[in-house]
Amino acid sequence: MADALPLTLRQRARRPTPAELDAIPWLALLDGNQRERAIAALAVADAGPGERLCRIGRPATFWFGVVDGLLKMNNDDSTGQAVTFTGIPPGGWFGEGTLLKRESYLYNIQALRPSTVAGLPIDGFHALLDDSIAFNRFVLNQLNARLGQFIAARETDRIHDPDVRVARNLAALFHPLLYPGVGSWLRITQQELGYLVGLSRQRVNQALHGLSGAGLIRIEYGGLRVLDLDGLRRFTGCR
Repeated sequence: MADALPLTLRQRARRPTPAELDAIPWLALLDGNQRERAIAALAVADAGPGERLCRIGRPATFWFGVVDGLLKMNNDDSTGQAVTFTGIPPGGWFGEGTLLKRESYLYNIQALRPSTVAGLPIDGFHALLDDSIAFNRFVLNQLNARLGQFIAARETDRIHDPDVRVARNLAALFHPLLYPGVGSWLRITQQELGYLVGLSRQRVNQALHGLSGAGLIRIEYGGLRVLDLDGLRRFTGCR
């Protein structure tokens, strides 16, 4: 007898717990009826390392957010050199631009570690846009912040100093508007940061110790604490 096929992420979806709902930043902006409808439509699922939530060419059917874990956004590595655009830590919601246009994904979203993700169906997303001014403002702020993030990422791509690349990419993961679930401490390994930056774990380790020596971060067990976010954004190299 052939082994049964593993369940897809959608087939493993379940209702969110109260704690998981508390981790969704835009829910608190909705009025009572809007919030109830959104909660009824939301689903969460646990993604394993390497599992894809979004795939290039697939139609967008959900607005996704990270409840816990770490995702990465990258291109299709089957047509050339793989490029990682950004990491998505807890509190981050993504894909609103694709949903607004009702288009297919132009990127892949993949879990770097075991991650809990939430999804709001596209119809529920558009219903909130139609009914809630506060939700519209949240989405508008998301789009504006992400535009700034990708402009900064384009600039960072042209920087050859590995220390600066690590500093700028790390600062992006602590963006308070895009990733409100992070705060000042992020659970991340040096290997995971290396995947996002495009450097070896050893080179990331060297850069992190330089940033720590500059008083910008503190390396802690299981993750990193940012002590000076503006300093990370302005960092131009270790002296």
